[in-house]
Amino acid sequence: MSRRRRSIMSEEFKYELAKDLGFYDTVRKEGWGGIRTKDAGNMVKRAIQIAEQAAKNQQPRP
Repeated sequence: MSRRRRSIMSEEFKYELAKDLGFYDTVRKEGWGGIRTKDAGNMVKRAIQIAEQAAKNQQPRP
């Protein structure tokens, strides 16, 4: 029995991160399988930073 993995990030957001991190051309030409492991890790790290900043900005101030 196989399990389907669902992406938490939207495709649009992933492409935006790829552009910001400088490997969008690789994704465009080769697909997501063409990026380096390091690039994928940097993409996840950046997404976490963005999410943490958004959560921090949404917290009510005392």
